[in-house]
Amino acid sequence: MPTARNRDVSLYYEADGDGPTVVFINDVGYGAWLWGWHYDAVAGPYETVVWDLRGTGRSDAPAGPYDADTLAADLEAVLADHGVGSAHLVGAGLGGMVALEYAHQYNRARSLTLYCTAGSGDAVDRAELDALALDAPSSLAGAFSPAFREHDPDLMERIAGWRADEDATGAARDAQANAMTAFDPPPLYEITQPAEVYYGLDDPVVSPAAAQSLAADLPRGTGEAVEGRHCCFIEYAPAVTDRLLALLDEQTE
Repeated sequence: MPTARNRDVSLYYEADGDGPTVVFINDVGYGAWLWGWHYDAVAGPYETVVWDLRGTGRSDAPAGPYDADTLAADLEAVLADHGVGSAHLVGAGLGGMVALEYAHQYNRARSLTLYCTAGSGDAVDRAELDALALDAPSSLAGAFSPAFREHDPDLMERIAGWRADEDATGAARDAQANAMTAFDPPPLYEITQPAEVYYGLDDPVVSPAAAQSLAADLPRGTGEAVEGRHCCFIEYAPAVTDRLLALLDEQTE
């Protein structure tokens, strides 16, 4: 499987499908399983790239601190290694912040789809973010609504298994969380790519107001409310992926 290098850090990624490239960028702690609901819908008409943030999965876990600037450089290393000329970026939480930083610093980003992302680390509720950690009690409570968790207990068990296999823990997870809460955004008015911001109406980590503010501050940003919590884009994946595909199709016509 391919790996890229940013200096002495090895970064694992996977690619599938053909066509314009869509890159998925993980949230704090979460492994590549996070994008399983999107992957099948997007791969095929588009090439998908999924990578493990430093500290996660099969990527190296160097000592912190981590920051959005470093993670954006990691993403640039992945895209350069894979020979990607341009890409649509899809990020959740911290991944959305990395997408913003990347779009400002590098020239490969064509569009941004941001899930449960704030325009500043000051808008992130750190206590609620830490409550999502793999080793925290009821770690899925802030990610999914009670109705979703109770509707399919078997799925919750599978997610728990995927998390045990792939998620960041300990110091690496803390370093990612610190990168999210310390995020100091670039000038958002300079990020001119089409950007869609989706936010959970009951997200305990990033409030709807914070996500709406981000959408308003992006020159071509739009905001869209989704029922659910911090992983609302999984809970309502069919509708969300339909909107993602519509944006991708519009930008590649």
